[in-house]
Amino acid sequence: MISFRWLLRAKQWAKNPPSEDKVKFVFAIIGLCLLLAGYDYFFGWPEALTPNGDARGRVRFPTQ
Repeated sequence: MISFRWLLRAKQWAKNPPSEDKVKFVFAIIGLCLLLAGYDYFFGWPEALTPNGDARGRVRFPTQ
C-alpha cells in the first residue's frame, strides 16, 4: 500500500512538474544505460574494462 508521504510527493509533482530539460536528461541517461546493456548482451564486455577481483571483491594485482 502507498504511504501518505508518497501521496503528498505525487501531489507536489502534479502541481509543479519537472522541466522539459530535466525529463530529457533522465531519458538520455536511461537510453545510455540501455545502450550499454545491449552492447554487453550482443558483443560481451571488453576484457580491458573487467577488474581483477576475487569473490570477496578484493583487487588482485598481476604478478610478474
